[in-house]
Formats: sequence, C-alpha cells, structure tokens
Amino acid sequence: MGAYILRRLLLVIPTLLGIMIINFTLVQFVPGGPIEQIIAQMEGSGDVFETISGGGSETVESGDTSYAGAQGLPQEFLDELQVEFNFARVVCEDGFTGEPSLRAEGCAAVPVPTLERFFMMMWDYMRFDFGDSYFRSVGVLELVAEKLPVSITLGLWSTLIAYLVSIPLGIRKAVRDGSSFDTWTSAAIIVGYAIPGFLFAILLIVLFASNNCFQIPWLAERFPELRNFNPTCHRIFPLRGLTSSNFEDLSAMGKALDYLHHIVLPVLALTIGAFATLTLLTKNSFLEEIKKHYVITAKAKGVSERRVLYGHVFRNAMLIVISGFPALFIGVFFGGSLIIETLFSLDGLGRLGFEATLARDYPVMFGTLFTFSLLGLVVGIITDLTYVLIDPRIDFERRD
Repeated sequence: MGAYILRRLLLVIPTLLGIMIINFTLVQFVPGGPIEQIIAQMEGSGDVFETISGGGSETVESGDTSYAGAQGLPQEFLDELQVEFNFARVVCEDGFTGEPSLRAEGCAAVPVPTLERFFMMMWDYMRFDFGDSYFRSVGVLELVAEKLPVSITLGLWSTLIAYLVSIPLGIRKAVRDGSSFDTWTSAAIIVGYAIPGFLFAILLIVLFASNNCFQIPWLAERFPELRNFNPTCHRIFPLRGLTSSNFEDLSAMGKALDYLHHIVLPVLALTIGAFATLTLLTKNSFLEEIKKHYVITAKAKGVSERRVLYGHVFRNAMLIVISGFPALFIGVFFGGSLIIETLFSLDGLGRLGFEATLARDYPVMFGTLFTFSLLGLVVGIITDLTYVLIDPRIDFERRD
C-alpha cells in the first residue's frame, strides 16, 4: 500500500504539469490580455473585446507594444504595465550599477519569452506562491479564502443532500424493481434532471423570494429571526447572501436559523440535477449484486433480506457509487455554481473564476486552476484508499 500511495503521489506532478501546460497554451491563443483590458477601461470601451473589434484597432497578445501606436498611448506607460505584469523585464546597458528601472538612463523593457514565463510561474506555484491579482490588489490565496465560505456551503450541503437522498432511494428502487414505486420515482428524477438548474432557480425565486411571494403572515410571527419585511408580503426566503445584515446581533440559534434560511433555495437549485445520475447508479449497482450467487445462497440459508442487503450487498455495491464522489464533489464545490451564485447574489469561487477569465486576471485564473487540480488529484487518491476500507478484498499491491 505504501508503494502504491508513493507512485500515485509522484504521478500528481506530471499530471499537474500537463493540466497547466494545456491551459496556459490555450490562453495564448485567446485575443486580448490584462494590458488590453486596462487600455479598454481607460479609453471608456469597458471591455477588451469592444476595443479589439471596433475602431480599426489591432488585435495583439499581451507583451506586444505595437498596440500603443494604434491608440496613441505613451510607450513608457505600456512598458511599465508590461514589467508590472511580468510580461517583460528591465534590461540596462552595460555599466549600470543601480537598481534596474525604466526611469533610469539606458534601461528598457524587454519581453520575457512565453516558455520562460510558464516555467517561472510553475516554479512559484510549486512553492504555493500564487502572487497577487492584477486588478484587485490582493493576494490570490487571500482572495480564494474570502470567497471560500460560499463554495463550501454550496458544495458540502449539495453533495451531502444528494447522497443522503439518492443512496436510500436507489436501494429502495433496486429492491422494488419494476414496481409502480420504481416507475414513478424514475419519472420524477428524470424530469428533475431534465430541468436546467438555473431555470429551477428562477422558478424558486419567483415563487418564494420575489415581490410576488406567497402570503404567509404567521411565518414572521412564529420565527422573528427570519423576518424579512416587504411592501406587499413576507418573503418566505431571502434573495441574496448567506446571512442577514443583523447576523452578528442574533443569538446562536438565530444565527443557525438565519444561515439555513439563506441557503435553502440555492442549495436546492444546485442539487436538483444530481439526484438522477446518483440514484440510477445506486439502483443499477445494487441490482447487479442482488442477482449474484452469494446473495441467492445467503437467502437460501434463511438470512433475512435486510441483513443480506446491508451486510453483504451494500459494501460491494457501494464501490461504484463512491468512485463517482470526487467528480461530483469537485464539480459542485468549484465549478458548478456559477449561474446559481449569480442568481442568488452569492460571491463564491464560481463567480471569481468567471470574472477573472473575463478580465484576463492570470494569477487568479492559473492559481485557482493549480489549487483545484491538485485538490482533485488528492481526493482521487483518497477515494481509491477508501475502496480498501469498504471491501478488504481489494488491495493495490503488485502481483508477480
């Protein structure tokens, strides 16, 4: 087992390197860059794509100073941006003894080769030095830590609810395969899977969090902590944020209720599509195990159905379900909540990554990509190790 874990940990390095190379290469072909974003904002265009597509401007990559001629901006200003964003370095003539500076005589900005920039970035990332955001003047790790509570809330609650509902439901469907219960529950979860999460979120907002919300006067009277006054009615659920503005003034019970009150709609909207895949996967896995000879033998010996199901079948059938946990958890935790966060005004990692991509904020883009990829690979290793805990027959030792 130790040798297997060591091999897997060593494979993390080339895998991470491959992920970063592919994404770094793709970014080089995308028009615009952080410098072009700043130029567009200074000229009032608001977005780099408008600047690139209009007014006869020339499309360039970051590090190309030919863009300055088309816009009439000072070359010195662009050179300083190039150096600040590590697209160029200051090189001085021989004999210069002071600190390199563009303002010093005989010094100029020389573009850094793309390959060199990549290896410099990876060297920093291997030391977990992700630098500072180009546009927020804050460190990438600090920025991620600031947005993390929202993603933790959505990811953990959605994954927990999906597993707590889907696994018992899938087992029940396997036991009653072909019954009316199996038929109508399959229809219900397939309909839920077919409804896009953002559309379901909009429906929840219209019904429970808008000005047209249902009239339930007793709700505010019975639970003062959840009171959210509205000119026309008492909203059943709040529309934005994880907590209320007076969260710090509430009691411990009030804080818990306030937190749960805020996350009901976004978590429900994010979880609705996860039930179908996990439920049907659980059902099919249990059906396959139930038909095997050891189950038939156990039943023939008089072992109760409950003991056969949970004492013998459960461990073997749960292997395939557990194998899908990393993908579900990482997907919901990091990337699956962008639209939900936007609709419910939640400032999490999904919106952070999206906004960083639009703004070409490379430190945030690649720093979060590196961190999340590393975490996903580690979670995959942990998942493999849980196989041994569930089924002792499995091991990863090499056989001659």
